[in-house]
Amino acid sequence: MQKVLQTLLELQSVDLRLNDLRGRLARFPQKIADIEKRIQTAKADVDSSKAAQLRAIKERKKYEMDVEQWKERVRKYRDQGSLVKTNEAYRALQHEIQLAEAEIAKAEDRLLEQMVAGEEYDRSIKASEKSVKEIEAITGVERSEIEADKTAAEKSLAELNAERERTVLEISENLLDHYTRIARKHNGIAVAEIRGEKCSACGMMVRPHVIQEIRRSGSEELFHCETCTRILYYRETSASAEAAAASTTASSSSEA
Repeated sequence: MQKVLQTLLELQSVDLRLNDLRGRLARFPQKIADIEKRIQTAKADVDSSKAAQLRAIKERKKYEMDVEQWKERVRKYRDQGSLVKTNEAYRALQHEIQLAEAEIAKAEDRLLEQMVAGEEYDRSIKASEKSVKEIEAITGVERSEIEADKTAAEKSLAELNAERERTVLEISENLLDHYTRIARKHNGIAVAEIRGEKCSACGMMVRPHVIQEIRRSGSEELFHCETCTRILYYRETSASAEAAAASTTASSSSEA
């Protein structure tokens, strides 16, 4: 294989790893954001439970006041009982007392409901706060792992960038531009191997004379796939491997 083709393959390998690393690094902010969202959601549950508890306390105080007001009214009605002089007035006063006592019973029932709800909110708050602590502990470990992975990726990125700079020094500016244009069109794959007389990237047949010329010792010309325009190369070892594989298949068939 021509040295320039080998260098282009090395560059392509570096570029593909660089693209992979850049993709990984681009996902780290979202991973951190997902962790923060989980924590914020858990804390929001605590805040929601506390807000509900506060409303229950306000409602409970309101019903406590209602109970006291109706009890005070009953006391006044009873005090007035000794002052009435007719049966009709007495019966009317007793009716008002009954109505007030019914309101007391309603208010006490509502008060009891709020007290039960308050206990439920207490349990909910404790459970939510426990959940927050557990999530913070778990996400703390996850965050450390993400940060460590990010640091390692950044180190690898710097190393690969340095390797790329060394590799491109061996490639002419025109050829590098040519390689870059093809790579941009094909997701980073600008150089493709010929396998089974086909371009391994797009699967289209390669003309026999092109393969012969590429295999010819001392050939300096670069050949491209007529379909996808990628730069083609041929490995003699791949042909040997194919022959060995064919021999193995044939042997297995005869044994069968």
